[in-house]
Amino acid sequence: MKQLDKEFDAMPEGQGNGAGNVSSLLDGNIDIAAELKKFEAEERRRLGLEADKAPEQWYDEVPNTFTASQRAHTTVLVCGLTMAHDLFIQAALRGIGYNVKCMDVPDNAALQFGREFGNRGQCNPTYFTVGNLIKHLSNMHEQGMSKADIIENHVFVTAGACGPCRFGTYVTEYRKALRDAGFDGFRVLLFQQTGGLKQATGDEIGLKMDPQFFWGVVRAILIGDVLNALVYRIRPYEVEAGATDKALEAAKGFISDAFETSGSMLKALYKARKVLGAVEVDRTRTKPKVAIIGEFWAMTTEGDGNYGLQRFLEGEGAEVEIQIVAAWLLYMIWQSGYDTENRARLRGVDKGGPEGSKFSLEGVDVRKRLISLKAGEAVLRTLFQTVAHGLGLYDYHLPDMKEIAAISDAFYDNNLRGGEGHMEVGKLIQNIVKNKVNMTLSVKPFGCMPSSSVSDGVQSLITEMYPQGIFLPIETNGDGAVNVYSRVQMQLFKAKQQAGKEVEKALAETGQTMDEVQEYLRKHPRLSHAFHRSPHKAGCTTADLVHEVAAHRANRKLGRRLIGSAMGAYRHWRERQREGLRVIEVAKIAAAKAKAKASAKVAVRVVSDEERKDADGPQVPRGRTALNVIN
Repeated sequence: MKQLDKEFDAMPEGQGNGAGNVSSLLDGNIDIAAELKKFEAEERRRLGLEADKAPEQWYDEVPNTFTASQRAHTTVLVCGLTMAHDLFIQAALRGIGYNVKCMDVPDNAALQFGREFGNRGQCNPTYFTVGNLIKHLSNMHEQGMSKADIIENHVFVTAGACGPCRFGTYVTEYRKALRDAGFDGFRVLLFQQTGGLKQATGDEIGLKMDPQFFWGVVRAILIGDVLNALVYRIRPYEVEAGATDKALEAAKGFISDAFETSGSMLKALYKARKVLGAVEVDRTRTKPKVAIIGEFWAMTTEGDGNYGLQRFLEGEGAEVEIQIVAAWLLYMIWQSGYDTENRARLRGVDKGGPEGSKFSLEGVDVRKRLISLKAGEAVLRTLFQTVAHGLGLYDYHLPDMKEIAAISDAFYDNNLRGGEGHMEVGKLIQNIVKNKVNMTLSVKPFGCMPSSSVSDGVQSLITEMYPQGIFLPIETNGDGAVNVYSRVQMQLFKAKQQAGKEVEKALAETGQTMDEVQEYLRKHPRLSHAFHRSPHKAGCTTADLVHEVAAHRANRKLGRRLIGSAMGAYRHWRERQREGLRVIEVAKIAAAKAKAKASAKVAVRVVSDEERKDADGPQVPRGRTALNVIN
């Protein structure tokens, strides 16, 4: 005790009150709360944190200055979508004067970089995308470029957002990883950070978000969407292995050259259409159709980030239905319109401006905004279908966001945001009720809060109500590929059986054999063209083809075929309208049943001592109350 008092007495002034303090503390003669308050005040004065000073919010500033004067010697790095999208965005921005380089698709090596330099507990896309940037910069350094040159002459452009998802913290993760990897000061530009046409310094920004920029990016996205959707239709049925990939590389070359040289895009699309249309296909080979839905990045990437599931499924004998970026753009438009309509019904308008809500309608012409959003949606859909028909993608329907919102709202509130929101739920309901596919595969990163912890819980309820649907959720973390492939193979086996039954049923209903179908296709090669799409009748493409051949055989004469084709198109349109209403009604009925089941009253009655003595089973310990639960 004497030694402790000596040490305490030797403390600098302001940190001790002389010998005897310890003894007084032990004797209980000191007011501990007062002493702690006094110590806090002394520390605040020492650190310059006086109470009269207003606290300031700390933030980690991210270097993001990119001016027009730096444009000539600065390379813009892009990555994050499919290989076709990244290539076309690179070419489109090069065509308007930027030095652009698209990085490789994130792989497991990028994952290791992300885990090494990133924070713990992040979701899979964070590790892959952040690690991919660090890997790319590290490779440049290993090839002889100094870190100073890398930092000064390169910027990385990515998207940013806010919400209940770690996607909103990606920029912080990039900052932390770049600093720890030795690239402190490297610039990461988020779309919302570029803001206007001027930097905070007043200089013209290096990446101008002008109409020319957006026109190039939107065209690159739409053409990439169409090309991907078309290739995934053709490749499973190619007669010559590798022919589709060979044609795809040629098509990407034509289109990227047109972007980069500002050449004729119509001519490039014609050349791409020609090489893709030359691929020979055989759609009489029965293959189950599998839709991939889920978290945006996980279902979009084509590398190790989702175990290469698209190629794996095709290798296992399936046709893959992918989700396109245009659907996400439509979701953003719907979301803006939905929020605007709801906020317009409020009795008052919340404050806008820098200190107010960014969703405020203060000074906003609601009617004009809603008209603009509808016009934007119409333009987007028109551009997509124009590109689709130019490349040969026929009978492809962009999702109706209002229908998806209506059928999913009862299960997953439309106001819940983050990730795919209610879209993932609505897509599964559509796939099952409309029999669009034979199997739905939901891919999401390990630890994805909006998708794994929310959507999957809802999906289990939907599959319980629609047991005929084959649904498999997959979480990706970069490891355990063998386990994932095994789970997919088990469900895919069921999907193959379902597809086979659909084809058998189609042949029986139409009174045909497969040999007769194949013979008719040999005589009418138009139905076997790579771009041909049979009217939807079942989840399997081969079953659709069987029904179409039967319809053609029933209308052999040209006049009857033309009339039948016109009537068939009309019936197809009417059926789509009725189908949409039917899906909404089915979803409402299912949701009502689920709500009734969940709200079943539970009564609890206290059991008397006499009843407890007479009851079988172990006795309730003394001091506790026995309850009898009555449903």
